[in-house]
Amino acid sequence: MVERETMEFDVVIVGAGPAGLSAAIRLAQQAKEQQQELMICVVEKGSEVGAHILSGAVFETRALDELLPDWQSLNAPITTSVSEDDIYWFNNDHKATRIPNYAIPKTFHNKGNYIVSMGNVCRWLAEQAEALGVEIFPGFSAHSLIIEDNVLKGIITGDMGLDKDGKEKDGYMPGMELRAKYTLFAEGCRGHLGKQLINQFKLDAGQSPQHYGLGFKEIWQVPSEQHQEGKVVHGTGWPLDNDTNGGAFMYHAEDNQVVVGLIVDLNYSNPYLSPFDEFQRMKHHPVFKSVLQNGKRIAYGARAIAKGGLNSLPKMHFPGGLLIGCDAGTLNFAKIKGNHTAMKSGIIAADTVLNALKNNQANTDLIEFTAAFKSSWLFEELHSSRNFGPVMHKLGKFVGGAYNTLDQNIFAGKLPFNFKDNVADHDTLLNKEQARSISYPKPDGVISFDKLSSVFLSNTNHEESQPCHLQLANAEIPLSVNLAQFDEPAQRYCPAGVYEIQEVEGQSEFVINSQNCIHCKTCDIKDPSQNITWVTPEGAGGPNYPNM
Repeated sequence: MVERETMEFDVVIVGAGPAGLSAAIRLAQQAKEQQQELMICVVEKGSEVGAHILSGAVFETRALDELLPDWQSLNAPITTSVSEDDIYWFNNDHKATRIPNYAIPKTFHNKGNYIVSMGNVCRWLAEQAEALGVEIFPGFSAHSLIIEDNVLKGIITGDMGLDKDGKEKDGYMPGMELRAKYTLFAEGCRGHLGKQLINQFKLDAGQSPQHYGLGFKEIWQVPSEQHQEGKVVHGTGWPLDNDTNGGAFMYHAEDNQVVVGLIVDLNYSNPYLSPFDEFQRMKHHPVFKSVLQNGKRIAYGARAIAKGGLNSLPKMHFPGGLLIGCDAGTLNFAKIKGNHTAMKSGIIAADTVLNALKNNQANTDLIEFTAAFKSSWLFEELHSSRNFGPVMHKLGKFVGGAYNTLDQNIFAGKLPFNFKDNVADHDTLLNKEQARSISYPKPDGVISFDKLSSVFLSNTNHEESQPCHLQLANAEIPLSVNLAQFDEPAQRYCPAGVYEIQEVEGQSEFVINSQNCIHCKTCDIKDPSQNITWVTPEGAGGPNYPNM
């Protein structure tokens, strides 16, 4: 039995993203107003706050206006307002049709929003939290749960200094027990402790399975004559086929920088599809190439997105804590936005926890959260868009798009229908004999690139000799099942080249290059056998995004 140091707090928050930091700030604000002393701790697995944050992002300030109304005078890095909003249907690799405003859901309109780096916004939020007395520990991963008598009592941080066989190296440091009266989980999409909590407490009973997209993002420095600060471009269609949902985006940020990306829904059916290569191909379309040519790619990243909405939202409370933000799945896919909703969920969580602490409660099941959530604009927003994703999945891009436009623009999301998509994303792949092989063009090194040079730009690093954080339940399945039936799709769906099939002396071997992992969680989601579990590596491992 490992002896661990124990630290006691009123509230422990796992994850320094928009949800976790908003909860921390709200708790500290309210405690200060009520002259109540609170010990609040935020643990963050990235090397610094913001290192693992990846988001588009066009930002709606609604929750921030509530949390920090004077954010502008506090020098928030939120300065580039949206000046133009274009949406395209990409007909093919050279043609695009601009869609008029009346033919698109009003949720896609971005007047009054801002183009931001959420990594930098989170760094700024962390400064506000620390100024209020919140303790933030970057470089510490929340590795496991402390559950006693079916009640959550806190978390254990990851051990440091183990070799690949789990044996102690020089400088070994056991993780600490961080015990709390309440623990909030804000790990982001497919948080590995959130996943355990959902299973442990059956939080998703009666709900549709969560649905996901894989989002890619690159930042480019472009010539000033090709830059139009504040311009927002969204689009769908090519390069994705009619059976694959998703959409492209391009945002003109400040300082002649352009953000370009693609979201690919992970319910796609063709095991030969490579989301990374679809994104690289997409950039050659004239709409994008005309902006990117003669520019320089300066950042790359990818991250899964929880997009199931209200129909897939688990119960967010359990004995001893709450699931908030994308750990639960509060993103509003009808807006392609989750930052303001994550922040609002953190605010509601903080108010609920504070009321419990004022009543001298600890480690209770905060059932009051549900009533507060359902009376908020967050619930109203998610309820009005509850059908958005399922309709696209069931009716396709054209009919589904028409329904969503009608539902959002005319009926404000109040049409009396409930569409459900109850097929999990990992259950959608065709057998390789039924699927069409896809031949992707070789990257030109100018507009399109390979995976390894892209991972290099993400500044990803892990301590080399440590236990593999990509765990296989059965080491035989990648070859005996996934290769045999699906030509092992992990070698294509992973955006970082982590998984390979290598031939060694005439035998196929499944290779895991865990050093490359950019923590997107796609393998944990899309593996058709659900054989891969993503767990936290040593703290500070993974990407180090400067301004994503």
